[in-house]
Amino acid sequence: MKFICTILLCLLSGVQLSAQVITAPDTINPKKGNREQQLKNIESRKKELFSDSTGNEPANAVLLDSTIFNKYGDLLNDDREYNPRQPLWKPAVEVLGVNALFMGFNRYVAKADYGYVTFDSWKHNLKTGPEWDTDEFGINFIGHPYQGTLYYNAARSQGYNFWKSAPFAVAGSLTWEYFGENTLPSYNDLIYTPLNGIALGEILYRISSNILDDRTRGTERTIREISAGLINPVRGLNRLLHGQTRRVTNKEVYQKEPLNITLFGGLHRLNDQQDDVLGPSGNKAMFSAQLDYGNPFEDRKRKPFDLFRFRAELSYGGKDTIAGTINNITGYGILFGRNKQIGKLALQTGIFQYYDYWNTRNFDLGALSFGGGILSKLPLSKQINLYTNVHLGLIPLAGNSTRFAPDSVGLRDYVFANGVSGKIETTLSLGKYASAALVYNHFWLHTFEGLEGTNSIGIIRPRVTVKLFKNLSLGYEHFGYSTNRKLKDYASQQATITDQKIFLQLFLEDPQRRGRYN
Repeated sequence: MKFICTILLCLLSGVQLSAQVITAPDTINPKKGNREQQLKNIESRKKELFSDSTGNEPANAVLLDSTIFNKYGDLLNDDREYNPRQPLWKPAVEVLGVNALFMGFNRYVAKADYGYVTFDSWKHNLKTGPEWDTDEFGINFIGHPYQGTLYYNAARSQGYNFWKSAPFAVAGSLTWEYFGENTLPSYNDLIYTPLNGIALGEILYRISSNILDDRTRGTERTIREISAGLINPVRGLNRLLHGQTRRVTNKEVYQKEPLNITLFGGLHRLNDQQDDVLGPSGNKAMFSAQLDYGNPFEDRKRKPFDLFRFRAELSYGGKDTIAGTINNITGYGILFGRNKQIGKLALQTGIFQYYDYWNTRNFDLGALSFGGGILSKLPLSKQINLYTNVHLGLIPLAGNSTRFAPDSVGLRDYVFANGVSGKIETTLSLGKYASAALVYNHFWLHTFEGLEGTNSIGIIRPRVTVKLFKNLSLGYEHFGYSTNRKLKDYASQQATITDQKIFLQLFLEDPQRRGRYN
């Protein structure tokens, strides 16, 4: 009898011990002293317990409740107690407020002709069908998607999930197109503003969540709130209105995923002649940033944008006046996905949404696409890994112009097209010491609005990096931009332009997401 009682006591003790681990180590106890020191201890313990330090599943991940936490002890969803869904009228009013703000700016600050709206212009817009507009390329393919993020986050930052926030982006775009300007509503804005606004809006929401921590106080809290507000202004406003900027909690209340950040700074060479590699060139300063969010090889269910990659590349200076300051903004996020392990090979397959904006000396390209992708990791040794991502997408809407063929349509110097995109990214990571990568994107576009024809666009960018000190590396990247344009009423046009970038790379690796596959 004593033996049986001893066994039962041991089992009960084991259950109690496991329960202590399952409640992730992120809660502050007011009875345990200094809050800041507790936060440091929490972070230290989480790294020790759940860091993916060997590239494999953390040993203690099995002790977590997988319906609440990811394998690192972070929340899978925002805590509803602290992020309740606000009444419908609040985000609706805010969407209208965003439009009113833009209308006021256009009319009273910019004094733009299209900003003088009247009841007659509203009536005319409602009676007349949409058109394909003549806005500048950057306005249509950067400005409007960003405007869509404001509509989306009016709801997302007030307790609505991804799918329930999406209609607000659609409604915001519709009301703007018909009532925000005295020009006719445009097909391209009705498509591009909400769809890419939803994607970019969710990315901004996730990044701001990774910054925010309602357990903090003082200077750290102020810095976090300001930084999150700059990245996601609508969320920053709503946090002020709902008193969240001053709220102090004893536990984490936002979904967070591992985030790797890579920063690049250096020299951008622009070769003077076509097909030239290292000939005479103009030079610019360059800066780039890449965010890799979520661990693609963690075996779990995925919500939209639990996994994404976002990259922006800028250059400035020199005499070149054709290629703009924003070289490119690209990204993709998962919509649906599943994981699979085949021996040592880890796979993430899924449906993705893609965003592409390219401003080069050869062409301008803006594209929205949806398609399938496969992300893989193959360990070749303890230190060496091969990462490969392959994507194939359908493009419902793209804008494209080239520097080498007439493509002016009235006031618009680009055409609207649809088509197919293919992307491959492969990186051989030699631990912390070096990496060799190849990225290739190809777009096959058919014009449906503008000069009839087709355009084949290829972008290739091999890159090597070598470690200098800790997380700082020296890198070289070569860019090749090629176009093959066949127009119905003009001669075919082919062109290849090459650039080079020499840079310092700072890799800020999240201890929960090991992998130098940027």
